Amino acid sequence: MGKRGFSWSVVLGLALLGFSRSTGWALNKGLSFPLLSSYTGSAFLKGTILAAEGLIGLFIPVLLGYYSDTLKSKHGRRRPFIMAGGLLAGIAALMIYTGYAMGVPLWGFALTLGFFYLSMHLYTAQYRALMPDTIESGQRGKASGVITLLEWAGNLFLFGLAGFLIAKAVAETGENEGIKALAQTPYLKVPFLVTAAFLIGAALFVYFIVKEPEAPEIEEDESLWEYLKSIVENRDFLKFYAAQTLWWMSFEFIAIFLYGILAYILYGSATEENIKAVTSLGLYLMALFNITVLLGALPGGIIYDKLGRRLSIILGGLIFALPQLWGWFIKSQTEIVIALGVAGVGWGVLMAASYPVIGDLLTKFEREAFTGRYYGFFEATRSLPVLLAGVIGGAIVDLAGENYRVLFPIGALLVLLAMPMIWYMKNLDVAEEG
Repeated sequence: MGKRGFSWSVVLGLALLGFSRSTGWALNKGLSFPLLSSYTGSAFLKGTILAAEGLIGLFIPVLLGYYSDTLKSKHGRRRPFIMAGGLLAGIAALMIYTGYAMGVPLWGFALTLGFFYLSMHLYTAQYRALMPDTIESGQRGKASGVITLLEWAGNLFLFGLAGFLIAKAVAETGENEGIKALAQTPYLKVPFLVTAAFLIGAALFVYFIVKEPEAPEIEEDESLWEYLKSIVENRDFLKFYAAQTLWWMSFEFIAIFLYGILAYILYGSATEENIKAVTSLGLYLMALFNITVLLGALPGGIIYDKLGRRLSIILGGLIFALPQLWGWFIKSQTEIVIALGVAGVGWGVLMAASYPVIGDLLTKFEREAFTGRYYGFFEATRSLPVLLAGVIGGAIVDLAGENYRVLFPIGALLVLLAMPMIWYMKNLDVAEEG
């Protein structure tokens, strides 16, 4: 079964799907925590509820990715999951808002969040697998660059929309706290309605417009246990998945503890008062980071095809890690802006360069029928840090005497530890060129 080459309609369809999924995850990142705060002040309780996303992401993509590889359907192997997941995720986004607006108790609100996480992960592996299914090796870097660009644009769009609506609500109500002001106006429903429209619309678009190539024949299918065992036995897959876990752990350290880091660097301690003082700066820095990720993503994909897989990943990793090493010495707001801006470019290169690796390894090993299960595991290694980073990062900060700055060099160390794993992957640069 031949690949379909490079098709802009396929790539843009997948990029639209990536954009919609990013609006969903940005909605969760931007609004779930503050909305939960109106139910409970317990950081542990809020953290546990939000950590459900990491737990679901650890298992569901692995299992459903495996089963989508074996699906025999006239609608394809991936699109039925994308259609069902996108529709349910859109409905779940509306349920989160409706539940909050109706004043459901905490357990009810937590269940709507859990349903949203489950719906999103119903098609995580299938979304990832569809690109290598439809784009040949040698063209995947360019495709990855475009898809990564739109994924992070989705984050930026939703954060920007929420920020604009919060500013409008604060001006109209006179309430200082943004989320309280938003909840007092009709504007609160807007991000949920927009996200639901994108999730459902993109899933429908991919289902009806993107055509999957004929599924390859699976001569000897492996059991679920054999598949998990083969990942450990194949050192290239194991090295890549371990490396990805490390660099996502580094990212989550900064994402979760950004406000604490800013308060510590600028005011000397992360008290509640100091964290409130850096909230607007934190939102600005998140937006800046997303913009510079966009700047790195497109060239990152092109570099992947031209420079080679190994060097492009290591280049992105080094650009992401070096500003974090500098983070230990940073004292001013200007230095923070420069460090996170440069780190964003590196992260964009790293994301675009790492996405096609699994597809190219499967091409090399003539296992392209199995992209669903291997991209399911790809996503699990992104979910594990979500589950662990809060606990491990918090413990590190406590051991360092509330010194949040220590997360910068430790984050850099994790990325630098990942680089030799990539360098010593045997088959990374010998995958078939298209």
